[in-house]
Amino acid sequence: MSGLIPFYQKHHRHYDRGYRSREAESAISQYQQSSSTYSSHNSKSTKGIRAATYMALGEGGVSPLPKRAKPTYLAMDKENQIIGYVVPIFRGSHEFESGLSDTEEARAKESAGYLARRDLFASGLESERIEHKSRRTVMRESAERISLSKRIHENEEYHKRLNEDSLMHTPEFVIKPRSHTVWEKQCVRLHCTISGWPEPRVVWYKNNVSIDPMAKPGKYKVVSSYSVHSLEINKCDFDDTAQYRVSAMNSKGETSAFASVVVKRFKGEVDESLPSPRLPPCLEYGVKFETNIVEKFGVSFGREGETLSFGCSVIIYPSLQRFQPEIEWYRDDKLLVPSKWVQMHWSGDRATLTLSHLNKEDEGLYTLRVITKSGFETHSAYVFVRDADAEIAGAPGAPLDVHSLDANKDYVIVSWKQPAVDGGSPILGYFVDRCEVGVTHWVQCNDTPVKFARFPVTGLVEGRSYVFRVRAVNKVGMSHPSRVSEPVAAMDPADRTRKGTSAPWTGQIIVTEEEPVEGVVPGRPRDLSVIEATKNYVVLSWKPPGDKGHEGVMYYVEKCVSGTDSWQRVNTEIPVRSPRFALFDLAEGKSYRFRVRCCNSAGVGEPSEPTEATTVGDKLDIPSAPGRVVPTRNTDTSVVVSWEASRDAKELVGYYIESSIAGSNAWEPCNNKPVKGTRFICHGLTTGESYVFRVRAVNAAGISEFSQESEAIKVKAAIGGGILHASPTPPYGITVLECVRDSMVLAWKQPTFIGGADITGYFVDYREVIGGVPGKWHEANIKAVSERAYRVSELKENMLYQFQVRAANMAGVGIPSLPSETFKCEEWTIAVPGPPHDLQVQEVRKDSLVLLWKPPVYQGRDAVNGYYIDIKEADADFEMWRGVNEKATHKTFMTIKDLKEGESYVFRVRAQNKAGVGKASDPTEPVEAVTKPGTAEIVVDVDDDGVISLNFECSNLTADSKFVWSKNYMEMTEPERMTLETKGNKSKAIFKTPSEEDLGIYSCFVTHTDGASASYTLSEETLKELLKVSHDHKFPIIPLKTELAVELLEKGRVRFWLQAEKISANGKVEYVFNDNMIHQGEKYKMNFDKNTGVIEMFMESLGKEDEGTFTFQLQDGKATNQSSLVLIGDVFKQLQKESEFQKKEWIRKQGPHFVEYLGYEVTPECCVRLKCKVANMKKDSVALWYKDGREIKVNEKLDFSEGVLTLEIAQISKKDAGIYEVVLKDDRGKDTSTLNLTDQGFKDLMNQVFSVIANSSTPLKIQSTEEGIRLYTFVSYYNDELHVTWHHKDAAIAFTERIKSGVVGEQLWLQISEPTEKDKGKYAIEFFDGKGGLRRTVELAGQAFDDAFAEFQRLKAAAIAERNRARVAGGLPDVVTIQEGKSLNLTCDIWGEPVPEVTWLKNEREMVSNDHYILKFDSGKFASFTITCVNTSDSGKYSILVKNKYGTESGDFTLNVIKNMGDFGVVSYLADADGNVIVGPTAPVPTCRSTTPSNRSIPTPASPVTPTLSSTPANTNPQNKTTATPTHQNQTPGTPRPSAPPAQIPEYQSPGSPILSNTSTPQPSTPTAGEKSMNMSTDDEQIMLKGTELVEVIHLTENVSGPETTSPSEPDECTAALKSENHENVCEKKDD
Repeated sequence: MSGLIPFYQKHHRHYDRGYRSREAESAISQYQQSSSTYSSHNSKSTKGIRAATYMALGEGGVSPLPKRAKPTYLAMDKENQIIGYVVPIFRGSHEFESGLSDTEEARAKESAGYLARRDLFASGLESERIEHKSRRTVMRESAERISLSKRIHENEEYHKRLNEDSLMHTPEFVIKPRSHTVWEKQCVRLHCTISGWPEPRVVWYKNNVSIDPMAKPGKYKVVSSYSVHSLEINKCDFDDTAQYRVSAMNSKGETSAFASVVVKRFKGEVDESLPSPRLPPCLEYGVKFETNIVEKFGVSFGREGETLSFGCSVIIYPSLQRFQPEIEWYRDDKLLVPSKWVQMHWSGDRATLTLSHLNKEDEGLYTLRVITKSGFETHSAYVFVRDADAEIAGAPGAPLDVHSLDANKDYVIVSWKQPAVDGGSPILGYFVDRCEVGVTHWVQCNDTPVKFARFPVTGLVEGRSYVFRVRAVNKVGMSHPSRVSEPVAAMDPADRTRKGTSAPWTGQIIVTEEEPVEGVVPGRPRDLSVIEATKNYVVLSWKPPGDKGHEGVMYYVEKCVSGTDSWQRVNTEIPVRSPRFALFDLAEGKSYRFRVRCCNSAGVGEPSEPTEATTVGDKLDIPSAPGRVVPTRNTDTSVVVSWEASRDAKELVGYYIESSIAGSNAWEPCNNKPVKGTRFICHGLTTGESYVFRVRAVNAAGISEFSQESEAIKVKAAIGGGILHASPTPPYGITVLECVRDSMVLAWKQPTFIGGADITGYFVDYREVIGGVPGKWHEANIKAVSERAYRVSELKENMLYQFQVRAANMAGVGIPSLPSETFKCEEWTIAVPGPPHDLQVQEVRKDSLVLLWKPPVYQGRDAVNGYYIDIKEADADFEMWRGVNEKATHKTFMTIKDLKEGESYVFRVRAQNKAGVGKASDPTEPVEAVTKPGTAEIVVDVDDDGVISLNFECSNLTADSKFVWSKNYMEMTEPERMTLETKGNKSKAIFKTPSEEDLGIYSCFVTHTDGASASYTLSEETLKELLKVSHDHKFPIIPLKTELAVELLEKGRVRFWLQAEKISANGKVEYVFNDNMIHQGEKYKMNFDKNTGVIEMFMESLGKEDEGTFTFQLQDGKATNQSSLVLIGDVFKQLQKESEFQKKEWIRKQGPHFVEYLGYEVTPECCVRLKCKVANMKKDSVALWYKDGREIKVNEKLDFSEGVLTLEIAQISKKDAGIYEVVLKDDRGKDTSTLNLTDQGFKDLMNQVFSVIANSSTPLKIQSTEEGIRLYTFVSYYNDELHVTWHHKDAAIAFTERIKSGVVGEQLWLQISEPTEKDKGKYAIEFFDGKGGLRRTVELAGQAFDDAFAEFQRLKAAAIAERNRARVAGGLPDVVTIQEGKSLNLTCDIWGEPVPEVTWLKNEREMVSNDHYILKFDSGKFASFTITCVNTSDSGKYSILVKNKYGTESGDFTLNVIKNMGDFGVVSYLADADGNVIVGPTAPVPTCRSTTPSNRSIPTPASPVTPTLSSTPANTNPQNKTTATPTHQNQTPGTPRPSAPPAQIPEYQSPGSPILSNTSTPQPSTPTAGEKSMNMSTDDEQIMLKGTELVEVIHLTENVSGPETTSPSEPDECTAALKSENHENVCEKKDD
């Protein structure tokens, strides 16, 4: 079935069974349609298809040829020169398929005709008339010959351009056919892959009878396409059970391979429509021979020099003496022929093979084949040949398989294989001996041993034959010589072709010369090349020139060392006759070029084109050690050893296997002839012992290191034994990725345990399921598939199938997996794509990992355009799947981040196309997000040669581990732009020519580990940085810490210097000035400190001649650098001037001098400090300060401490401007420093002061007052010179009566009276400091403005209410004591707007004016209270209550009436300590000093904000108590009122100043409402009453912002003063 071919090869044109030309298909169809008209299928039909096929292949004309031309086998060049023979291996399609010659073909036709007539006669059918050849058939045969001739000619021309000697080799089976067991009616295909050159002819045999597909059209189908050959048997029946052989043959030899086909019938079921089984045809009258091989020979062991015989007994039934079998012996599948080393004998019932004088070449697998007319039987066994005992103990074994690779007129290249036994010490080399045929004298060809297993032998005599042998040598001695080679003649290959390939054993071949003709100087040789190069010799090869004339040519070889043009002739004595030449005595490691000249009798021609430079040395490397070695049990005395092939091994000869009893370390060779496979059965082991094995590889360059030792294995039969789990465990998770009508694509997961070695492939089986009953398993693929996906083809539509998969490694094929689910083979028609497959996880870290997958096989209606990744915790429910990416990714990998450390996750992938999102893939195995110990990352490195590489190291490497590098997660097997190197546990990916093509993600995965992997992203920026570093490494420079610089030292010395970062002790420096070298001398002083890398050059001074360019040139190995300094023009003049200045400075500093000249600084307290730093002072040194030439005395805050002179100026002003000077002097010298603080200097100083002031300012704040809104800030110190600007909305404010600014102490304020909406905005105060200035800003808008404006309105209303409320201004005492019968008159001031209502109360009852109580209220300002004729009943508490719409206030006094004491003239009322008025002596009326009055107002409940009041007025009588209750009709409760009418305060008077008023009659002043009353001292305060006159009262009122308020009468000569600390008012005394 076609499903046997892997699905990824199905659509390849090489594997398409219909891949043939349209002309050929048309010819075949015509032949099949017309074949019924021909009587003989074996003659005419065969020729018809053959001719049609050749017509399709050829393009020549079709002309009849009445007679076939005699073929010629000579090969001619364009000048008709014979260059060799052509082996006629292509004789046409029929010959190609059947393998018959013309004679054999005729005989086969005759036999076929006889059989056909016999079969027709036996069946009773009428015989058909045999038709003669028609004209048309003759034309076809002519066309066939023309086409075939053209093909042969083209083939010859093609092979003339090839190196036949290196390309031609015997056929080899790359893939052998595989045996099959099938059911009847099924089809079976045997296929194989064969390599060989010339292209081998392939013939298929059934029981040793060639198969002719044309004899049974439709039964057999033979296909050959690009080295892949197949035989398809359609509708197998029981007669097809046979052994099938495929034979491949070319001019180099023949090889065969076998496969059996067994056709079975279902038990109990016989299909009558099937033909009855027939016995295989036998040409000998129907006799069938049965062959049995008995007494078989087993594994044999021999030793060099011995004779070994072995054989088998053969029983053939029936035994017919006239029909003897054909006996064939094979060694390693090569047919043996009798020789002096091999003798064969057949006695009639026993076949014997005798090997005379055993040699290691005789080791191998020997096979006996007994061939009869009915088939053949075979038996095979291995023969081991051990080394003979060495003549000297410790000498190596003899080399083997000596033969000639290339022979020409005067030289032969001899090749051999190294022995397996080196005698215990390494082989030093080999000696090659030659012997001319016919003599017995051996001549050693090389003086020194050669290690390479090839050697050109020169100096041979043309025409003579030679044999060769090789001996190995080590430090102990020489080995036995090898078996001699086959004889080879020293002659031109063309002559050898004409005379035959075998040389005579004796004598000399006579070479005849052509007659001399007029000579022509030959042309240039062509195609000169080096075909082999070792450290001992170099072999050149070329082609003769085209214009060489008719006589033969000889050659001169010339050489020259690369880089020179000095050509030297090598063969000066004797010219070379053959187009090959070996050169010896070349210096190893040197590079040479070669050329060749032709010469003849006419002269020497022009030289050929020279070769490329060739370095003398071994071009072929010794192979690497083989990989892991896995032994498995076989028999009681043998073990099957498998191993991994050597990596990148070139021209591999084979492998040697050694065994050792475990623990003994005594190694013995298991084979003495290299084996080419990777599997070998080691025989001759001791049963029950445990062995370990190791392997090494061999090529011409030498023998590799040993592989690692295998695990120990106990030798016993494999049944029930063997290494545990040597083969892989079963795969699992079989799913369907795509399904069409007749095929399915399967995918599966890798086994959890791969066994003892890497998995090499998988085998897939399938079976039908009918009615729920599964059928028999069938193989789906013959060749193992390496991928975990496979297309099973030629299934039946709508049929149910189950599948199983087995994994294989070099230890064998594992057990099959469990049968999959039952899948129905029907074509998918869904629009969305199928599931992705083969999900893998790499680079697992604690918070991230990389997920890889392969695209779905089924794409849906449209191509896949993206993927979605899903994630969930491993133990979460199915509903917990969530997406990782919101936008589809077009890549087949993704880095998943933000994982939770220690959590296990599973992942799946869905593909999408234009139709939608398809089915999700199978989830991965749970993956734990954790960074495993030893995890490493890829490190990028640039070596000293500038080579950029990616490096990865794995700490937990195993013996089988491999580093797999990928770019964008696509494996790089043989990258063109990188070189991959692996040494130990480190691997390196080296960039060849890094460029933008190399951008991408590079990852490295290590097999056979716990997932060791890492990646590195090479971005464009990173590549640029790496290329820069690479350039620096390729062209190294000495890095400099500093470039060449110049500096001035003391005394004006000039120092040129630079510092290198790192320089070795071998570093050199050259000093150059204006392109001239300068050296150490009187003018220049050099210093080079290699430890620090500082390079210096000193000059005492600079002259005009020193103007120019100074250069320091550095060299350290191959690294160089230089630095230059240009000193010309103004730069040089400035440096010269500074040098002279420094010299003067040095002189100045010999006495007291300034280290730092006079300067100034401003302290945070705005104090200016002048200071300078001095040095070299002593006791006698004097420091003098001057300002404007006037000396500043010491007492003016001069200070000198720690070498610093200071002078402080507090509260600096313009008067401090001037020129300050400090003079230092003593007996050593004098130094002066001056500071100009005038004009601009003083401005700069003041600007710095202003900057300090500005930085000390506080943020702007907002305050509401009764006039408006005030903005203010405080500074630590205010200077009158400070320039301040106020801004509103970034514009300077123009001040008006409404908007004013000012300064109070350290407060700077801006007053906005009666603010409006226009006043909103951003306000700023800007301090000018001569630079950028400083701004303080505040935003007077929004809520801030609303709050401030509301507060302003409240304060304004409160002030108005306070000014206009009703109040008792003063005049009532607290207590009045009066004699009975006297009259009492009290007058008090009343204030209020509107005029308040006045009510008098006695003992809380309202009083009415009458004759006794006279109550008056005059002018709305004065209320008087008069009692005429006071009596005792008038005693009591009196109150006056004043009221208007703004409030109410009361004043109280107590009247105490005493009995009449008589009239003393002047009555004095003295106030006691409690404030009571008592009768006292006559005394003058004093002025009074009042303290805080006793009046108190009782306002309505006030808000938390107290109105701003400057002070309270004083009262002359502290015991006078007046109570005020404001009741403003338009005012809301809780709003405080002003304490006094602001309009009555003089403008010049500051808040808190009292207003003094007096009347003609002194009266006590009434205290202001709302103030706390205080007691008054009674020592100097008295109230004097004279007659009936009232006491004079001094009214003191509160001061508020407003006009002056005065009583009707004012006291004379009264002054008032207010002290805010104690609120006392003082009035001077005056006489009455």
